Amino acid sequence: MASAGKSQCLKANHNSPNGKRRSEDDFDDYSTYVTRYRPEDLEKLAKCTKFNKKEIQLIYRGFKQRCPTGLVDEEGFKNIFTQFFPQGDATGYAHYVFNTFKHNHQGQICFEDFLVSLSTISRGSTQEKLQWIFGLYDVNQDGFITKPEMLEVVEAIYQMLGRQTVPQVPDNAAVEHVDKIFHLIDSNKDGAITMEELVTWVSRDDTFIQSLGMFDTVLYTCKDPSQPQPTKVPLSQP
Repeated sequence: MASAGKSQCLKANHNSPNGKRRSEDDFDDYSTYVTRYRPEDLEKLAKCTKFNKKEIQLIYRGFKQRCPTGLVDEEGFKNIFTQFFPQGDATGYAHYVFNTFKHNHQGQICFEDFLVSLSTISRGSTQEKLQWIFGLYDVNQDGFITKPEMLEVVEAIYQMLGRQTVPQVPDNAAVEHVDKIFHLIDSNKDGAITMEELVTWVSRDDTFIQSLGMFDTVLYTCKDPSQPQPTKVPLSQP
């Protein structure tokens, strides 16, 4: 999937310490040169996201602590993500979330793209959040959400919940949930949900959109590993 937000304006640090301009390929390994963000970088990041400079510094501090190279691949992302959901198995859901981020040609996320996506997920408009949700469930990225695709993601969410929830989630909860909700969103009953159908359904009851605010805790908490870890799961599900 394309990134949750545009990050073209974020390529601010194209110069190595010796002043020579780096190539686009070199930028993928910008962390070799960059040890901290200079003020002009913070200005550009703040303009391209919904975070202020202080927040960006805090988020970067946590990101760099967990990703010293400045880049994170899917396995690294899973390791970070699962720390916030120790009560269950969050690796499946982390896989789907990772796939909504923009990657470089080596399948890695840089800090800029992580920040743009986090900004959109946690503080974007309703339309932006819906686009992210749609991309999360459109597993094969064909522009439609099928029932099997929805079940894949919902099952991953329930696995992340684990067995410590109160009341305890039954084994067939994911199947029952998808059976109940899919036909409500699929208004023309063709077996595939479009972005328009999702928007129409949400316009009747957008309460589940509010749950995406949990990402402002789950991912933003990466800034400070000493903070208590959230135990509530982000219900980015219909």
